[in-house]
Amino acid sequence: MKSFRNADGEKVVRAMIKAIQDNSKELSEIDGAIGDGDHGINMKKGFSMCEERLSESPGGFTDGLKTLGRVLIAEIGGSMGPLYGTFFNNMARAGKDVEVIDGKVFEAMLERAVDGIAELGGAKVGDKTLMDALAPALEAFKTALAEGDDFDAALAKMAEAAERGKESTRELVAKVGRSARLGSAHAEPSTPAQHHAPSCSEPWLSR
Repeated sequence: MKSFRNADGEKVVRAMIKAIQDNSKELSEIDGAIGDGDHGINMKKGFSMCEERLSESPGGFTDGLKTLGRVLIAEIGGSMGPLYGTFFNNMARAGKDVEVIDGKVFEAMLERAVDGIAELGGAKVGDKTLMDALAPALEAFKTALAEGDDFDAALAKMAEAAERGKESTRELVAKVGRSARLGSAHAEPSTPAQHHAPSCSEPWLSR
């Protein structure tokens, strides 16, 4: 696959929704190590609310991302809502006027989304946060395209890098966020969620 029509991309958003719904229990179990264990519950609630909105008003890829971002920020809130809402809103803004999503457009969307997370929380790689999965995933995608890989291959490498980044947090000492209280014993609880969402989109985008 070299590209897909923005108008046909709602199925990608729905795949992300299903991934969060299917993994909500795991996310809450991880969150329970350092918090109140409701991360997966809130994620599932927000993504499911987006699913309902998409059923009421179908749209394309960036339309779905925009809806998801707005729901998370305005109706879920907390610490999770602004982070994930910013991510998806920024992706939507970067691609809103594009009819065809190819590798370079998707790269620009990811870059704007990751930059938004970094600006919002001030975290960087090594702080045991979302950035430990997001930054390597973005770099892997960019490098794959630069080396001549097609969209499919770049997406696969993005998902692999997100997984490696998630696992790397087990060896880190947290510097920011709630996990700072536990040192290096646990993976950052929000990182698995960020991994599930982008990585599950890879097979759908490849169709």
